[in-house]
Amino acid sequence: MRVVVFSTKPWDRESLERANESHGHELTFLEARLGQETVALAEGFPAVCPFVNDRLDAPVLEALHGGGTRLVALRSAGFNNVDLVAAGRLGVTVARVPAYSPESVAEHAVALILALSRRIHRAYARVRDGNFSLQDLMGFDVHDRTVGIVGTGRIGEAFARIMAGFDCRLLATDPVPNPACQDLGVTYLDADRLFAESDIVSLHAPLTPETHHLIDRDAVARMKPGVMVVNTSRGGLVDTAAVIEGLKEGRIGFLGLDVYEEEADLFFEDLSNVVIGDDVFMRLLTFPNVLITAHQAFFTEEAVRTIAETTLQNVTSFERGEGPINEVSADLVA
Repeated sequence: MRVVVFSTKPWDRESLERANESHGHELTFLEARLGQETVALAEGFPAVCPFVNDRLDAPVLEALHGGGTRLVALRSAGFNNVDLVAAGRLGVTVARVPAYSPESVAEHAVALILALSRRIHRAYARVRDGNFSLQDLMGFDVHDRTVGIVGTGRIGEAFARIMAGFDCRLLATDPVPNPACQDLGVTYLDADRLFAESDIVSLHAPLTPETHHLIDRDAVARMKPGVMVVNTSRGGLVDTAAVIEGLKEGRIGFLGLDVYEEEADLFFEDLSNVVIGDDVFMRLLTFPNVLITAHQAFFTEEAVRTIAETTLQNVTSFERGEGPINEVSADLVA
């Protein structure tokens, strides 16, 4: 099957070509991001393979459909960048990679927690400059802290397993409690109580209309003074302006982000020689208690390999008329 891959990076090409050895699809790789300006590049391809910052709104999907595309094979778990209602109306099938490596994202969340709690990012920069003072580097033990987990799907469950090893008190909020988390001793509460009682809040929920700006001014106001907030899920879960206010007021003591709600114009690109025009993002970088990574929580050898293999298996299953093994639609997520 002919597949055009958008937002291609070197690791995408390498992993997809290796996985394709057992599938035999005709892959075309484009560095361009999929959107209204570039959708014409997909004309004549029965399948497109987008990534997290490609936009597949109704106009793009209509153009894809008009050009002969019948399958959107996402190489990501999230699908908030796809208008599923429009896809269903047009008869365009959407597939995703639901579980490439829950541990990769969970471990990155823990890495952010440990780096912030011991101020490792600041210590590293100091030592590089020959400054060996410990002034202002006092940390805190993660052991025995109360950790609030927002979303206990596969990633949230993996995160809970790790934090249980620190003898933390584990709280969670999720519309559907996970029995595996309950077996770990996780206590399910509503979001308000979780925010009020947690020393650390870690976000592992999908981005939906219901979870958009889940962390807003009201949520920040309910949190413990000095709380640590970590987001390795989707940037839109956090109202960045509200979090900045929380940092300025001292309500938020630490912030770890691997995602950002306006990341599409920043992440996955080398912008070291240009002036970044996002004033909100640049404001975040001024806080010494903020640590930001550029959507790399998924980026392990194991995860990238699984993403490629699952993506191409979805394409193969669709080509054979079996339907993608990981189809997602508006009806399925309603």
